[in-house]
Amino acid sequence: EPAAGARYQGLHPHRQQRLKPARTVRFPNNIVFQDNIRQGNLEQVGRFIRARKVTLSTLYPSGLVALHEAVLAGNLDCVKLLVRYSADIHQKDENGWTPLHMACSNGYTHIARYLISLEARLDATNDEGEKPSDLIDADSKDLVELFKAARMD
Repeated sequence: EPAAGARYQGLHPHRQQRLKPARTVRFPNNIVFQDNIRQGNLEQVGRFIRARKVTLSTLYPSGLVALHEAVLAGNLDCVKLLVRYSADIHQKDENGWTPLHMACSNGYTHIARYLISLEARLDATNDEGEKPSDLIDADSKDLVELFKAARMD
């Protein structure tokens, strides 16, 4: 029996090996955030923004910002979430592409429609002088119609 008043002193003498600290790899917040956007993990994306761990206008090494990543992932819910937290729908990437350029180039009518509803600029040009409508594949009938209608407004 332990002596009265004896306290736990750590490991038993015959087990005095120190536990090695577990090695953890920490990634910068922006990388984790970017990954969550690509995977469409809205809960984590929202959590990062609310905790102010990231700045939505930060240009990643990829030359893109968070909103561009969400558009390229084709994730309208993620695009809406970022816009709700003040992501700039007019922000250009390093080649002058806006989110609308990317939506048009990838055939994402649902995202293009949403961006146009927020008054994304139809006449914005990238570094090659192309407007979003110049990047629409002729087979993307819905996008072609969307732009015809948008120009008539």
